[in-house]
Amino acid sequence: MTGQEPEVLPAPEDNRRQALYWRLLARLFDQEEQATLESASLAVVEDIGLPTALLDPHVSVDALVQRHPELAAEFEGLMVPTGAGAGAGAEVRTASEGVGDDGRDRAAEVRRAALVSKVLLNVFASAPGTVTAGQLARWQSDAAWLERSFGCTPGSLRGGRAGGAGAGPSGSGGGGGTPDLSRLIPAIGPELGAIEADLVKRMHLREVLADPKLAAQLTPSMSLIEQLLRDKNNLSGLALANAKALIRRFVDEVAEVLRTQVEKSTVGALDRSVPPKRVFRNLDLDRTIWKNLTNWSPDEERLYVDRLYYRHTARKTTPQRLIVVVDQSGSMVDSMVNCTILASIFAGLPKVDVHLIAYDTQALDLTPWVHDPFETLLRTNLGGGTDGTVAMALAQPKVAEPRNTVVVWISDFYEWRSEPLFESMAALHRSGAKFIPVGSVTSSGRGSVNPWFRERFKDLGTPVLSGHIRKLVHELKTFLA
Repeated sequence: MTGQEPEVLPAPEDNRRQALYWRLLARLFDQEEQATLESASLAVVEDIGLPTALLDPHVSVDALVQRHPELAAEFEGLMVPTGAGAGAGAEVRTASEGVGDDGRDRAAEVRRAALVSKVLLNVFASAPGTVTAGQLARWQSDAAWLERSFGCTPGSLRGGRAGGAGAGPSGSGGGGGTPDLSRLIPAIGPELGAIEADLVKRMHLREVLADPKLAAQLTPSMSLIEQLLRDKNNLSGLALANAKALIRRFVDEVAEVLRTQVEKSTVGALDRSVPPKRVFRNLDLDRTIWKNLTNWSPDEERLYVDRLYYRHTARKTTPQRLIVVVDQSGSMVDSMVNCTILASIFAGLPKVDVHLIAYDTQALDLTPWVHDPFETLLRTNLGGGTDGTVAMALAQPKVAEPRNTVVVWISDFYEWRSEPLFESMAALHRSGAKFIPVGSVTSSGRGSVNPWFRERFKDLGTPVLSGHIRKLVHELKTFLA
């Protein structure tokens, strides 16, 4: 035995953490319980002082937090790398109780593993079969807790709320297998959206909408809104009224977020050739005092004002025309919803003339309803193929003054007649109009763009704008300012 290195045995905490993660993997790939893993995990959870309901897949995270409020803070930022945010159980034990020679707090890692297992299983281990409104609401609540665990705003990873935290914090992996969020978060958003969409499809949505109690349990999301818009022609009476109420709720929530981004901009520079309005709200008090200081009377300690000065509020504005063309085919539903809302907000700004066109194999001019995104969405027909040339036929006559016109074209650009469409887009660009091709305007910033169009737009000097909807807002504000 002389000269041999002593065998290093794993710490008891490492074995506990592994048992919890083996149970997690087993449950994700097989709904049946593995008795050995279940009993081992139960013993671990009880020993570290966590409630056994943590292992019950039928108990939501919301219900768990209601029974044990102290856990709420641990779920928040649960998967943010140690040092970048609140990790689970980071302050639960003192250094002398859990920190080993390598600096790892293994006791905290075991606690984190138990909490991580709970939130991941509740979100990713969905049961097969028909989904009820209550089950969908519970899943959405659990998904919101998962998003919080990444340090993101609830709904932002699923693309449900424009302007949410979206990408969340970034950072390299922490101790104990904490994930690298900069890589994980962009990948997990589409997966959450796909699970939610599948749950919605497995609902008897028409029956749910016809029951006011069940309909009240639904939380509007992009997946749900897509199904409602696709099925709206088959709904009537109370079901249709409930569907419209859900759509309006979602539209209002998204609009509230987007409006704060858009309305921060000012349109045009001050026009000093126009005399200021002599009203109290325009009174420039500081300038008035400064200009009349020569009239100060030291004996009377009074300032005599012989002239009032007012602020200029008129702005040099040239009416700008904004033409938004949106692909309403099945792959662009979230863009259709977001851009319809965005167009209505810009339509409310002074000196901005907004036109909205939706297309698949046919084009529809939605300009008369552009101020009301709810009514606009009810007139869309989602699905079908794409032929952008029919939309271009409606858009081109609207470009009366090219240099005061911006054309925003939102699509994945998988077109039936690619070359003639691109030539007409290039012609618009050469005419002096600002042409902005957009590949995605989702909350999560994901989307696919036809490589053929992407390369040609790049050569034209108008690269495809893809990413978070805030990028499009910034581009439009820059042009309209």
